[in-house]
Amino acid sequence: MSTVTRSKVGTGRTPVHRGGPTSKGGRVQQRWLPWAFLAPTIVGMGIFTLLPIVASVALAFFRWDIISAPTFVGFDNFAEVVQDPTVRVSFLNTIVFVVVAVALQLGLALGLAIMVQEKLPSWLRVFFRSAFFFPLILSAASVSIFMRYLFNEQFGVVNWLLSLFGIPAVPWLTTPTGSAAVVVLVYVWQNFGFSFLLFIGGLASIPVETYEAASIDGATGWRKHWYVTLPLLSPTTLVASVMAIINALQVFDQPYVLTRGGPGDSTRTAVMVIFESAFQRLEFGQASAIGVILTLIIMGITALQFRLSKRFVFYQ
Repeated sequence: MSTVTRSKVGTGRTPVHRGGPTSKGGRVQQRWLPWAFLAPTIVGMGIFTLLPIVASVALAFFRWDIISAPTFVGFDNFAEVVQDPTVRVSFLNTIVFVVVAVALQLGLALGLAIMVQEKLPSWLRVFFRSAFFFPLILSAASVSIFMRYLFNEQFGVVNWLLSLFGIPAVPWLTTPTGSAAVVVLVYVWQNFGFSFLLFIGGLASIPVETYEAASIDGATGWRKHWYVTLPLLSPTTLVASVMAIINALQVFDQPYVLTRGGPGDSTRTAVMVIFESAFQRLEFGQASAIGVILTLIIMGITALQFRLSKRFVFYQ
């Protein structure tokens, strides 16, 4: 009887949990386990992102052509960049390109998003979302090569179509105005799909009751979009504009492949000058200085956008 009682009651000892979550070893494991999973990403970003950024900024204060040892020159590279007329023209071209291309990209994306979201059935919406986004996944260089043939003055399809209406051949890629127009059109055609998807998502988040209330108040047509859609879509517009401007300021593939920056310097952009300085003239210090200036411009414009967003962005 006593043996049975002892087997049921037990020895009275408290079981010891070794390595559990409440123990010291368990707490240490819980603390460091997330960092172990994040370590490959952190190391990769440090080696391939942070380290090149620091090296590029440091290189802007040196003169280096790869062959000889770097020579410290202080701010001489920045002074040469400011005095170089080609660099000034390239930055001016970039700013003009950003204003025109971003305005066309956002306007086209918003207009098509409203049309697709309101005028088309659901099965067609899926088709157009994929169709408009498809150019973005293509290589910008391959698209530019294809477009270069389409806009060729002698045998291009665009001039052939214009000739059907009695319009003479247009020198698209051999005049400053024509080449700039082609670069803008090709860039907008390939990149507006991303802004289009952002606006589609923003339109889908606007409550239907808001439009119904606006209709009861007499808002129809463009008034409904002006007083309801645009204010409620302002957070999406902010994101789309910030990303569009950052990408446009770094445009390189389209002008390089289509025109090589010509005729003259009419389509030469800031990133093209960085490429030419570094890999054609081996002036890596000057190229880094131009890159630092371009980065500061991007950061300044982005900060200004977020500063102005406090006045023009409305949240539901």
